[in-house]
Amino acid sequence: MSKAYPHPHAQPLLPDAGKVELLFLLFHGAGADCSQMQPLAEALAAAYPQAAVVSLDAPTPLPSEAVRGYQWFDEADPVAGVAAALPEFIATVRAWMDYFELPWPRVALAGFSQGGLMALEAVQAQEQLAGRVLSFGAAPLARPVMAPEAVSLHLLHGLLDEEVPSRHVVDAARAWVDLEADVTADVLPGIGHELHPRLIERALHQLRSFIPARLWREAVLTAAEMEKADADVLRRGKHH
Repeated sequence: MSKAYPHPHAQPLLPDAGKVELLFLLFHGAGADCSQMQPLAEALAAAYPQAAVVSLDAPTPLPSEAVRGYQWFDEADPVAGVAAALPEFIATVRAWMDYFELPWPRVALAGFSQGGLMALEAVQAQEQLAGRVLSFGAAPLARPVMAPEAVSLHLLHGLLDEEVPSRHVVDAARAWVDLEADVTADVLPGIGHELHPRLIERALHQLRSFIPARLWREAVLTAAEMEKADADVLRRGKHH
């Protein structure tokens, strides 16, 4: 594509040939940059050859001369920071979606730590933004009170994570289950606050194998309707 990318600091992995059919947008943790997401980006690109996998830098440099990196929001006040950052974050997702001319169900957001939190908050704040979220080492700001419609949420976490204790992730997953959200939670032993290869492997497994509950519900309803229609036909046949 000849038109300029909608984000100045991006590392896109694009299909060798053919049309882009899926879009993965990757968001790093605080104090890092888009290169942090490279292992996940390469795994996704290998698993989905017709996907565009785009790793992005957060818009704000860290206020530190000692550490070179970026952040999605100011952690001094996370609630206010996320609220202030969400509009630009959502606009960025929309811009990449428009760039590749893809509908929102074909878009997935994947983030580590701060980037994962932003992805989770974004799909709760904005309907029809993405069809999937892969959240590594992150939990939502508060216990969820709503289920993002038609979004599959995959929470991937290390049991030894001291920065974001796994109990917050488990609690969020339970809340989403109670709200009938499509959610999976993988908390793996021996892993801390890191984008670990085993978590990436689990993410790919969930992408390949997870069938959203809403599809099961639709299938059950369709099957019930078909059975009723068949019964009606049989009943009418007996009366002729």
